[in-house]
Amino acid sequence: MNEITFREAIRDAQREELERDPTVFLIGEDLRDPWGGAYKTTQNISAILGNDRVINTPIAEESIVGAALGASLTGMRPVAELQYLDFVMRAMDSVVNQVAKVRYMSGGQAKVPLVIRAQGGGGKSSAAQHGNSLEAWLCHVPGLFVAIPSTPYDAKGLLKTAIRMDDPVFFIEHKMLYMTKGLVPTEEYTLPFGVADIKRQGSDVTIVATSRMVLFALEAAEKLALDGISAEVIDPRTLVPLDEAAILESVRKTNRLVVVSEGVERCGWAAEIAAMVQKRAFTDLDAPIERVCSLNVPLPFQPELERFVLPSVDDIIRAARLTMGKV
Repeated sequence: MNEITFREAIRDAQREELERDPTVFLIGEDLRDPWGGAYKTTQNISAILGNDRVINTPIAEESIVGAALGASLTGMRPVAELQYLDFVMRAMDSVVNQVAKVRYMSGGQAKVPLVIRAQGGGGKSSAAQHGNSLEAWLCHVPGLFVAIPSTPYDAKGLLKTAIRMDDPVFFIEHKMLYMTKGLVPTEEYTLPFGVADIKRQGSDVTIVATSRMVLFALEAAEKLALDGISAEVIDPRTLVPLDEAAILESVRKTNRLVVVSEGVERCGWAAEIAAMVQKRAFTDLDAPIERVCSLNVPLPFQPELERFVLPSVDDIIRAARLTMGKV
């Protein structure tokens, strides 16, 4: 095992897959050296494998997705980077009407082995047009797989799996996670989609969180433990497919649920989790389900206002305490 950053895990996964499979290539803005991408997630790859495997493009997200889709339909395995998740809006017609539907509309004759990487989330004062968490949009589109890792281990294993799949995958990386560190195996490994990870065992309340919010949930669980509340933290790792069984099993043990999402509360994926549990484990609940999400406003640029809008560790603690009747 080596301790590496989230950024290095993403970089290593891409390089290793390029070395393993000649049909894999990267496409996006400023991916080649010396830039290595906006967040340095492709640094040194073109220097090792050449510019024909790492393709720089103009600032044109619809063209990036369109070119990647065409390549995937002809037998290649492109990994397209959109830099900011917000920029998917420029390519939404291609994503929704082509990428997500081609395999279905061809009766399975066409494969779409395409990964679209994008950086989401706030915390860097990126403001209203560069800090959105739009995973709920993508989950709403049948035909797309959605991965949203929280650790270097998960990021590398899930990305390698995504690149090898024959269906389109949206791979969401939180920009505030890139410098976080974690242990990653030195040997080859992949992680299956649709299998959640219990990041912390607990018995009093289940906290389901994704991406950066997993780190917040773990910190909240540590503080709750000092108050005698045992919180179980579950990271779905992929939202499509979703490991409903793991969430339900935990709720049936703890009888309480808090769902944490950095997306805005209204029509977010946290509501989907709450609805699923409400339907399938209603009699197991001892308290109303709590959602901890961003406020329903555009993300502010000013740091103090941004922190006010985004979910916090204290928000998670308060929600857990509410389910325990301790507020």
